[in-house]
Amino acid sequence: MTREEYCSNLPEVISKFNFQGKYVCYKSYGSGHINDTFIVVFKKDDASDIRYILQRINMNVFKKPEDVMDNIVRVTSFLRSKITNNGGDSERGTLNLVMTKDNKPFYVDSLGSYWRAYDFIESSLCLQSAESESDFYQSAVAFGNFQKMLNEFPAETLHETIPDFHNTPDRFNKLIKAVNKDKLGRADSVKIEIEFIEQRKEFTSVLFDNYKRGDLPLRVTHNDTKLNNVMLDSKTRSALCVIDLDT
Repeated sequence: MTREEYCSNLPEVISKFNFQGKYVCYKSYGSGHINDTFIVVFKKDDASDIRYILQRINMNVFKKPEDVMDNIVRVTSFLRSKITNNGGDSERGTLNLVMTKDNKPFYVDSLGSYWRAYDFIESSLCLQSAESESDFYQSAVAFGNFQKMLNEFPAETLHETIPDFHNTPDRFNKLIKAVNKDKLGRADSVKIEIEFIEQRKEFTSVLFDNYKRGDLPLRVTHNDTKLNNVMLDSKTRSALCVIDLDT
Protein backbone atom coordinates (compact mmCIF):
# COMPACT_ATOMS: atom_id res chain seq x y z
CA MET A 1 0.00 0.00 0.00
CA THR A 2 1.07 3.58 -0.60
CA ARG A 3 1.43 6.13 2.19
CA GLU A 4 -1.68 7.85 0.86
CA GLU A 5 -3.65 4.62 1.18
CA TYR A 6 -2.40 4.07 4.72
CA CYS A 7 -3.70 7.55 5.57
CA SER A 8 -7.03 7.11 3.83
CA ASN A 9 -9.01 6.38 6.99
CA LEU A 10 -8.24 9.53 8.95
CA PRO A 11 -11.89 10.10 10.00
CA GLU A 12 -11.79 6.72 11.75
CA VAL A 13 -8.52 7.60 13.48
CA ILE A 14 -9.64 11.08 14.56
CA SER A 15 -12.79 9.65 16.12
CA LYS A 16 -10.73 7.42 18.44
CA PHE A 17 -8.69 10.11 20.18
CA ASN A 18 -9.83 12.15 23.14
CA PHE A 19 -9.85 15.44 21.23
CA GLN A 20 -11.87 18.26 22.78
CA GLY A 21 -14.53 20.32 21.02
CA LYS A 22 -16.37 19.92 17.73
CA TYR A 23 -14.43 18.53 14.79
CA VAL A 24 -13.72 21.02 11.98
CA CYS A 25 -11.07 19.67 9.59
CA TYR A 26 -7.64 18.15 9.11
CA LYS A 27 -4.80 18.79 6.67
CA SER A 28 -1.27 17.63 6.01
CA TYR A 29 1.29 19.47 8.11
CA GLY A 30 5.04 20.07 8.22
CA SER A 31 7.93 18.86 6.09
CA GLY A 32 8.92 15.62 7.82
CA HIS A 33 9.64 12.68 5.53
CA ILE A 34 9.49 9.70 7.93
CA ASN A 35 6.09 9.80 9.63
CA ASP A 36 2.87 11.17 8.13
CA THR A 37 1.83 14.30 10.02
CA PHE A 38 -1.48 16.14 10.06
CA ILE A 39 -2.95 19.06 11.94
CA VAL A 40 -6.48 18.45 13.23
CA VAL A 41 -8.74 21.37 14.12
CA PHE A 42 -11.59 21.33 16.62
CA LYS A 43 -13.85 24.14 17.77
CA LYS A 44 -14.49 25.07 21.41
CA ASP A 45 -17.88 26.18 22.70
CA ASP A 46 -16.65 29.78 22.57
CA ALA A 47 -15.90 29.29 18.84
CA SER A 48 -12.11 29.40 19.30
CA ASP A 49 -9.98 26.71 17.69
CA ILE A 50 -8.16 23.85 19.38
CA ARG A 51 -5.44 22.31 17.23
CA TYR A 52 -3.74 18.96 17.54
CA ILE A 53 -0.91 17.13 15.80
CA LEU A 54 -1.80 13.66 14.51
CA GLN A 55 0.91 11.31 13.21
CA ARG A 56 1.03 7.92 11.57
CA ILE A 57 4.17 6.10 12.67
CA ASN A 58 6.18 4.79 9.73
CA MET A 59 6.41 1.07 10.45
CA ASN A 60 8.91 0.54 7.64
CA VAL A 61 11.34 2.50 9.83
CA PHE A 62 10.02 1.74 13.31
CA LYS A 63 9.33 -1.98 13.40
CA LYS A 64 8.15 -1.90 17.02
CA PRO A 65 5.87 1.14 17.32
CA GLU A 66 4.63 0.11 20.76
CA ASP A 67 8.22 0.33 22.05
CA VAL A 68 8.53 3.76 20.46
CA MET A 69 5.41 4.95 22.22
CA ASP A 70 6.44 3.44 25.54
CA ASN A 71 9.68 5.43 25.34
CA ILE A 72 7.83 8.64 24.52
CA VAL A 73 5.37 8.17 27.38
CA ARG A 74 8.19 7.58 29.84
CA VAL A 75 10.33 10.51 28.70
CA THR A 76 7.58 13.10 28.31
CA SER A 77 6.01 12.12 31.66
CA PHE A 78 9.38 12.55 33.36
CA LEU A 79 9.91 15.90 31.65
CA ARG A 80 6.45 17.19 32.61
CA SER A 81 7.10 16.36 36.25
CA LYS A 82 10.55 17.98 36.17
CA ILE A 83 9.28 21.14 34.45
CA THR A 84 6.34 21.50 36.84
CA ASN A 85 8.54 21.01 39.90
CA ASN A 86 10.89 23.70 38.57
CA GLY A 87 8.00 26.15 38.16
CA GLY A 88 7.99 25.96 34.38
CA ASP A 89 5.22 25.59 31.80
CA SER A 90 4.87 21.88 31.03
CA GLU A 91 2.35 22.64 28.27
CA ARG A 92 5.11 24.33 26.25
CA GLY A 93 8.27 22.82 27.69
CA THR A 94 7.72 19.32 26.35
CA LEU A 95 5.49 17.35 24.01
CA ASN A 96 2.14 16.35 25.51
CA LEU A 97 0.42 13.25 24.23
CA VAL A 98 -3.32 13.08 23.68
CA MET A 99 -4.70 9.74 24.85
CA THR A 100 -7.21 7.68 22.92
CA LYS A 101 -10.76 7.36 24.22
CA ASP A 102 -9.75 4.08 25.87
CA ASN A 103 -6.78 5.84 27.52
CA LYS A 104 -3.96 4.50 25.37
CA PRO A 105 -1.08 6.58 23.94
CA PHE A 106 -1.66 5.26 20.42
CA TYR A 107 -4.41 3.86 18.19
CA VAL A 108 -4.10 0.96 15.77
CA ASP A 109 -6.47 1.51 12.87
CA SER A 110 -8.29 -1.02 10.68
CA LEU A 111 -5.33 -1.07 8.29
CA GLY A 112 -2.88 -1.93 11.05
CA SER A 113 -1.27 1.51 11.19
CA TYR A 114 -0.20 3.03 14.49
CA TRP A 115 -1.25 6.62 15.21
CA ARG A 116 -0.41 9.09 17.98
CA ALA A 117 -1.55 12.61 18.80
CA TYR A 118 -0.04 15.62 20.57
CA ASP A 119 -1.37 18.92 21.79
CA PHE A 120 -0.40 21.60 19.27
CA ILE A 121 1.98 24.15 20.78
CA GLU A 122 0.49 27.48 19.79
CA SER A 123 2.57 30.62 19.18
CA SER A 124 5.56 28.50 18.26
CA LEU A 125 7.69 27.93 15.20
CA CYS A 126 9.98 25.26 13.82
CA LEU A 127 12.72 26.49 11.48
CA GLN A 128 14.20 24.61 8.55
CA SER A 129 17.19 26.98 8.54
CA ALA A 130 18.45 29.51 11.04
CA GLU A 131 17.54 33.12 10.42
CA SER A 132 19.99 34.49 12.98
CA GLU A 133 22.83 33.46 15.28
CA SER A 134 20.31 33.56 18.10
CA ASP A 135 18.28 30.81 16.42
CA PHE A 136 21.32 28.53 16.53
CA TYR A 137 21.95 29.48 20.15
CA GLN A 138 18.36 28.80 21.21
CA SER A 139 18.50 25.45 19.45
CA ALA A 140 21.48 24.55 21.63
CA VAL A 141 19.60 25.81 24.69
CA ALA A 142 16.66 23.52 23.89
CA PHE A 143 18.83 20.41 23.53
CA GLY A 144 20.90 21.39 26.56
CA ASN A 145 17.77 21.74 28.69
CA PHE A 146 16.51 18.40 27.40
CA GLN A 147 19.73 16.65 28.44
CA LYS A 148 19.89 18.41 31.80
CA MET A 149 16.31 17.61 32.77
CA LEU A 150 16.80 13.93 31.85
CA ASN A 151 20.07 13.62 33.76
CA GLU A 152 18.46 11.39 36.41
CA PHE A 153 16.18 9.47 34.05
CA PRO A 154 16.78 5.67 34.18
CA ALA A 155 17.99 5.25 30.60
CA GLU A 156 18.13 1.46 30.94
CA THR A 157 14.31 1.40 31.02
CA LEU A 158 14.05 2.59 27.41
CA HIS A 159 13.75 0.38 24.34
CA GLU A 160 16.25 0.46 21.49
CA THR A 161 13.74 1.37 18.78
CA ILE A 162 16.08 0.78 15.82
CA PRO A 163 18.77 -1.78 16.72
CA ASP A 164 22.33 -0.44 16.24
CA PHE A 165 21.06 2.80 14.70
CA HIS A 166 23.54 4.72 16.87
CA ASN A 167 26.22 2.01 16.94
CA THR A 168 29.09 3.82 15.22
CA PRO A 169 31.52 0.84 15.02
CA ASP A 170 28.76 -1.28 13.50
CA ARG A 171 27.97 1.44 10.95
CA PHE A 172 31.65 1.76 10.07
CA ASN A 173 31.98 -2.00 9.47
CA LYS A 174 28.85 -2.04 7.31
CA LEU A 175 30.17 0.89 5.27
CA ILE A 176 33.47 -0.88 4.60
CA LYS A 177 31.63 -4.04 3.53
CA ALA A 178 29.48 -2.00 1.17
CA VAL A 179 32.56 -0.25 -0.25
CA ASN A 180 34.31 -3.56 -0.85
CA LYS A 181 31.30 -4.98 -2.67
CA ASP A 182 30.68 -1.75 -4.59
CA LYS A 183 27.60 -3.25 -6.22
CA LEU A 184 26.75 -0.13 -8.23
CA GLY A 185 30.32 0.81 -9.09
CA ARG A 186 30.19 4.20 -7.37
CA ALA A 187 32.99 3.88 -4.82
CA ASP A 188 35.59 5.59 -7.03
CA SER A 189 33.43 8.71 -7.25
CA VAL A 190 33.68 9.20 -3.47
CA LYS A 191 37.16 7.83 -2.94
CA ILE A 192 38.38 10.88 -0.99
CA GLU A 193 35.40 10.70 1.37
CA ILE A 194 35.92 6.97 1.95
CA GLU A 195 39.59 7.49 2.73
CA PHE A 196 38.67 10.27 5.16
CA ILE A 197 36.41 7.88 7.07
CA GLU A 198 38.85 4.97 6.98
CA GLN A 199 41.57 7.16 8.51
CA ARG A 200 39.31 7.80 11.49
CA LYS A 201 38.37 4.21 12.25
CA GLU A 202 39.72 4.42 15.80
CA PHE A 203 37.35 7.27 16.63
CA THR A 204 34.26 5.20 15.88
CA SER A 205 34.55 3.11 19.06
CA VAL A 206 35.60 5.83 21.53
CA LEU A 207 32.18 6.21 23.16
CA PHE A 208 31.47 2.47 23.24
CA ASP A 209 34.90 1.67 24.70
CA ASN A 210 34.48 4.28 27.43
CA TYR A 211 31.00 3.01 28.23
CA LYS A 212 32.21 -0.61 28.49
CA ARG A 213 34.99 0.48 30.87
CA GLY A 214 32.46 2.32 33.02
CA ASP A 215 33.99 5.72 32.30
CA LEU A 216 30.93 6.96 30.39
CA PRO A 217 27.51 6.70 32.09
CA LEU A 218 24.40 5.61 30.24
CA ARG A 219 22.29 8.69 29.51
CA VAL A 220 19.20 9.60 27.53
CA THR A 221 20.21 11.62 24.46
CA HIS A 222 18.26 13.01 21.54
CA ASN A 223 20.73 11.96 18.81
CA ASP A 224 19.13 14.06 16.09
CA THR A 225 20.10 17.54 17.24
CA LYS A 226 19.13 19.57 14.21
CA LEU A 227 17.37 22.91 14.09
CA ASN A 228 14.03 21.62 12.84
CA ASN A 229 13.72 19.35 15.86
CA VAL A 230 13.38 22.38 18.11
CA MET A 231 10.29 24.44 18.87
CA LEU A 232 10.87 28.17 19.45
CA ASP A 233 8.47 30.73 20.86
CA SER A 234 7.25 32.69 17.83
CA LYS A 235 7.24 35.99 19.76
CA THR A 236 10.45 35.82 21.78
CA ARG A 237 12.34 33.28 19.60
CA SER A 238 13.41 31.57 22.82
CA ALA A 239 13.72 27.79 23.17
CA LEU A 240 10.58 25.86 24.12
CA CYS A 241 11.20 22.15 23.65
CA VAL A 242 12.61 19.48 21.37
CA ILE A 243 10.49 17.22 19.19
CA ASP A 244 10.98 13.98 17.23
CA LEU A 245 11.60 11.67 20.19
CA ASP A 246 11.32 8.41 18.25
CA THR A 247 14.95 7.29 18.42
